[in-house]
Amino acid sequence: MTKLTAFVIDCARPAELAAFYQTATGWSVQSTGDDYAALTNGSVQLAFQQIDGFQAPQWPSGAKQSHVDIEVSDVAVAEKELLALGATKPDFQPGGGDWTVLADPEGHVFCLVPGGE
Repeated sequence: MTKLTAFVIDCARPAELAAFYQTATGWSVQSTGDDYAALTNGSVQLAFQQIDGFQAPQWPSGAKQSHVDIEVSDVAVAEKELLALGATKPDFQPGGGDWTVLADPEGHVFCLVPGGE
């Protein structure tokens, strides 16, 4: 049997990015330090590791990259809250309004999708 235990994101400031995603997801901080921080929902980690010379991914880009989808009960409210925390909203918004693309304070793209509680 296999189990996904963590999704790790390269970044410049792990603790700051973990704090951003803690607000975005509501997950608990599991660990934090100068070069690594992690959140958990009890079964999987969303972790952040410090990389010297980190360069933010570009959006849109033909380069392969990954992203996380965050399901929220109200996309507009979540978008406003996350923009106030330092997220940005790229001009390019694929999906015809089915989701909203944002970038975290270090430039990693993520999507807000409707649903949730």
